[in-house]
This record gives sequence, C-alpha cells and structure tokens, in this order.
Amino acid sequence: MTIAHRTCPICDAVCGLRLQLDDTGHVLSVRGDPDDPFSRGYVCPKGASLGALDEDPSRLRHPLVRVDGELRESSWEEAFEAVERGLGRVISEHGRDAVAVYFGNPTFHTMAGFMYRMPLTQSLGTRNVYSASTIDQAPKQVACGLMLGDPFAIAVPDLDRTDFLLVIGANPAESHGSLCAAPDFPGRLKALRRRGGRLVVADPRRTRTAAMADEHLFVRPGTDPHLLLAIVHTLLSEELTSIDIEVDGLDELREAVAPHTPEAAAQICRVPADRITALARELAAAPSAAVYTRVGTCTSEFGTLTQWLVDVVNVLTGNFDRPGGVMFTRPAIAEIFRPREPFTTGNWRSRVRDLPEVMGELPVATLADELETPGEGQIRAMVTVAGNLVLSAPNGPRLDRALAGVDFMVCVDPYLNETTRHADVILPPPRMLQMPHYDFLLSTVTVRNYARFSPAILPLGPDQRSEAEILARLTLIAAGQGAQADPAALDEMIVGQVLGEASGLRAELSGDSGPELMLDALLRLGAYELSLKELIAQPHGVDLGPLEPRLGELVCTPSGRVALAPEAMVEEVRRLRARPAAPDSQLLLIGRRQLRSNNSWLHNVPVLVGGANRCTLHVHPDDVAGLGLGETALVRSAAGEVVVPVEPTESIMPGVVSLPHGWGHAGGDQPVAVQHAGVNANALTDETVIDPVSGNAVFNAVPVTVSKVTA
Repeated sequence: MTIAHRTCPICDAVCGLRLQLDDTGHVLSVRGDPDDPFSRGYVCPKGASLGALDEDPSRLRHPLVRVDGELRESSWEEAFEAVERGLGRVISEHGRDAVAVYFGNPTFHTMAGFMYRMPLTQSLGTRNVYSASTIDQAPKQVACGLMLGDPFAIAVPDLDRTDFLLVIGANPAESHGSLCAAPDFPGRLKALRRRGGRLVVADPRRTRTAAMADEHLFVRPGTDPHLLLAIVHTLLSEELTSIDIEVDGLDELREAVAPHTPEAAAQICRVPADRITALARELAAAPSAAVYTRVGTCTSEFGTLTQWLVDVVNVLTGNFDRPGGVMFTRPAIAEIFRPREPFTTGNWRSRVRDLPEVMGELPVATLADELETPGEGQIRAMVTVAGNLVLSAPNGPRLDRALAGVDFMVCVDPYLNETTRHADVILPPPRMLQMPHYDFLLSTVTVRNYARFSPAILPLGPDQRSEAEILARLTLIAAGQGAQADPAALDEMIVGQVLGEASGLRAELSGDSGPELMLDALLRLGAYELSLKELIAQPHGVDLGPLEPRLGELVCTPSGRVALAPEAMVEEVRRLRARPAAPDSQLLLIGRRQLRSNNSWLHNVPVLVGGANRCTLHVHPDDVAGLGLGETALVRSAAGEVVVPVEPTESIMPGVVSLPHGWGHAGGDQPVAVQHAGVNANALTDETVIDPVSGNAVFNAVPVTVSKVTA
C-alpha cells in the first residue's frame, strides 16, 4: 500500500488530500490531509470520490479519429496528423479567423491548461477566442478592471478575521467558494459566528449557506443591484463612510445613487426599506466587515454593476484592503499576468452581433451566431479544451445543432460527451493522478497566503501522452510547424519568456516536465523566492501567512487611485433605473449549486448521483398549488422548453423556480450520467440576453412559464 498526498483538483477550495493506493495504482481511500496547514483535514464528497472519478471506466484511453463518419481509436501520431490536415485545410481555405477555440472550466485548474493557453491562442491567430469566463466570472474581473485597472486584482473576504460577512447570491457552503479559495468554507462560517461575528445572506433560496446564517433575506432574482445601490445611498446620505484609501469619483458616485433610496429598492427587491437601512448601518458600524458575491449575481443582466457595487460598499465602509475586510492574496508565483497598462475592452468586436472583446475573448453567448452565419470570417473549425458547451453555454441545443455543421473539430477531453461527439479528433489527457498539480489561478485568490505542489502519483503508460505534450503539439501544429515538431522546443521558449531578464536562472531550474520547469521559474521569481524542490520537500503545503494590505502594488488606473465611479458603471446605473422591474406575476428561473456536482463533469460517478443530487425543479408549495402542478412540469422560456420533475420546497421564495446547472446528459458515452440524465437548464437560457459590459451570459432571473404536464 502507498500513501500519497495531493491537492484536490475538482473545485475552487484547494483542499489537501491523503490517498491510499494498492500496488496496482488503484485508489483504496481518499481522506483529507490533516497536516495541510490550509485545509486541516477537511474533505467534501467530491474530493472523497477522487479515486472513483480518476478511475472512471468511461474515460477515453486512446485518441479517437473520425473515419467514414465514425469515431475510431487511433494512434497518437495518426491523431495529430489528422489535426494538422483538418486545421491546415480550414486555415488555408478560409483564414485563421475561421477557427475558434474554447477553453472550459477545468483548464483554469491544471498546470498545462494554464501555461499553454496563451501560446495556443497566439499560434491559432484567431479573434474567435471563447472560454467559461463569460459563463460565470467575467463580470467580477471587468468590475476589478474598471475600478483598479487590473482585472486580476480580485479581493477576497478575509474570512478568518472578519466580524461581519454579507453574502449575496452565493452559496459557498455547497460550492466551497468561487474566486475565493477557502477550504472548509462551512467550518470558517461557523468559526465566524463562534467568535461573535455575524453572517447575513441575501438570496432567493434558503440555501445551505443561508441556513447557517444569523439572518436570511429573500431577495427577488436579478434585483441585487437595487439592494446594493440602496445600501450605498444610505452610507452616503447618513455620512456613514470611512474611506481610508485614495479614491476618485466620490461626488459622481453620490449623484448616481441619489434616486436609489431604500424605499425605492424595497418595492423591487422585496427586502423591507428599514432592513436595508439597518444593514447599511450594521456594515458601517462593525469592527470589520466584508461583502461577498459570486455566480448568482455574475450571471444576471447587471452582473458587472453588481460586482462593482459590492466593492464600492467595501470601500465606503473602510473595509477594502484591510484585515477583516476584503484583501488581496500574495501568491508564491511571480505575477507575470498582471497588466502593464490600464484595463480596456473592445480591442476588437464580434462579426455578427458587434459585441466587444473582453480580456482577449468574445462572449460565448455569440458563438452560435459565428458558427451559423455565412460570410467571411464564419467559424468553420473548432478547438475545444475541457469544455462541454452543449450543456454549459446558453441555448445549448442551438450550439448542439451548430457544432454538427463545422468542417473540422478537435477536442482535448477525457470523455465522449454531448459536445465532443461532434469532434473529428478527440485527444484524451491522462488520469488526474498521472499529472502534476499546482493551481496557478486559485493560488491568487486564497483567503490565506499558501502554496502546495502535487507531483504525479502514477506514471504515464506507453500509450499515453501528458496534457502538456498534447497542448504543446496542438500549439505547434497551429503555428504551422507540423505534427512532428518537438514540444520540448516550445517548453524552452515559454520558460525563457517567463524568466525574461533572469535567464541566468535557467540552469538552476528543476522539473520532470515543461510545466514543472515553468512553475519553478515562477516560484523563484515570486515574492517568497521559493523553488519547486522546496515545495516537493513539503508535500502538505506551505503556510505563507495571513493576507496583508497590498492595494498600492496593484492599482494601475490612469490616476493611480481606485475609481469609485467608472463611466461604464454610472451608465449601467442609468440603464438599470430605466429598466422596468419584472411584474409580480412573472415567474423567474434561477440556477442551483449542488454539493456533489461540479458543472457537467461529475455525473458519471455513481457515488455522486442520486439522493439529493438530482435534477429537479424547486417550486414553492404556494406556486405548486396555484399552478396546479403534479409530479412533473413543463417549463418554457423565450429560448426553449423542458419537462422536469417538480420538488416542492419552502426553501425558495414564491414566484421563483430553480434548476441545477450541468445536467441533460445524452448522446455521449457516459452510462451513469445518461441513466441520471436530468434536463439541460440551458435549453431555457436566451443567448441574445447578456450583461453588455462583460458579455457574460444571463442564467439567472430568466422569465419562464410553468405548467402541469398532461398526458
């Protein structure tokens, strides 16, 4: 029996795991690592199932290449040659903008996915770049870019020291945090209350997080900016502000929020005016306080506005870049991704809907337009990396039809699923335990400074290729260097770019792969001057101390100060004010986090499906009775319709219904997932409705009708 340690790669919590394996490499058990200084032995059901997920018999073991209309197993050389022919043909006949690339959520959490993303994008040379960012997180980054000049300067709540936490549209007790890495988030919330702190949750559902809170406020979906504007109005009108950083735009902010009184907000968001006023006063009076929001508000039409307002409240109450408030992580790696110039958007625009580029990407909500609309620049080839667009993107059924018509498609993915079934070539990465792991992205949003590296536990087989080699060879093919080009040359080029003027360090670097060499370079150039060897010698992770103020290092606005009233946000306040509220009679659909789910890719693991982890429609009992619903309901929107089992529950406010994200499995080769198929909630989301500032798709506050299913 072997004992191995590893950071869990499934969600954002970066928990340390302790695995037991037999001499064949089979995982016998997965437990939390009690010696990890950050997670301290915590593990959730997803982490505990890592062995079952890693050994899933439905995972692809060999490349698949389409021959005579059917996907068949092939050698790696045959697969890469097919990619070279397919991409080369499209590029030579239609140009590079006829190729699109999509990066799914898991690419943000693997070493190769992070390090080869930019080289692959640059080698493809296309403006058609898409990712999961415009499905759930772009509004947060755009708001940070507008306020601070840096879309990667994301402040996280200082959970372990705060006295008051207001959570809006987030359910970290089940999601374990998002853009906020905090192992055992539920335990940290309990500790907050034990030390005399206060937890308030505003959400249309009484979530697991809300059930832990001192107070839960039901709020109408999509109206969070009204609630926050009223809080800002109160802070300013009652002179409750305590600004202790350099800011611009306070007068403009005061003018913008003047009409947004608590009384006006109460009529729209359903939170009483006196409670809104009291909430503002409590935030201002607390010794320290933090406001945190995530996917529930990011995926609304005014998502960027909401993210901006959250940090405006944090600034006005004196809790921005302050212990116990919201703070910025100092990661162990060099922050080479930080911008050198102030943030801008719209450096190019989409061909069909004229939507602006944001952070080098176009909104995934317009991908189907670009696939279907004839003319110069029409997408004719797709490259996807770890993304199941048919289930995760808005109006998935339309994308399903559009992908069937592309001239060529290559997918890097371990599964034959609803999206990859359209591919001409599928390149499967190895098992997770066969890959080294360091989470470059999440290390920048941990609630405590921390670093941990996990070497590969199991070796690659002779018929396998590392994720790094797969992405490197794709990059070289896209660059025109051919299927036989040496990936090691690309690795050296990237390492050289990372080192820059410190090229003399190259001889000191160690690592068994390109990504490990890149990590060693980033660690040596980082704030703590660590090395890969040092992290390997400490397999439980390294505690680098509590968060410390560092705003001055990060702000890169033209003025060098925090912009409290960016013109784009002031304009969004005007747009919100002109938008009539949804009538009381209108049912609104929202999403739902589930403890044993993670988007669309855990439903083929038997221990994670069934029981409470089902695809059902949450409906308040009053609405069940008023609508005359039975065991199933027909849900219709402007985009489509689904038939789904009804689950009456008082945990959701009347006038709101909820479907979980990531279900609707059909057409792939995942028998457990198909057996528990559920319905695709994104058959109901309208791809024509977006948050215009960030381009993010709108999955929450979707107008629907719900009716009884009759024979």
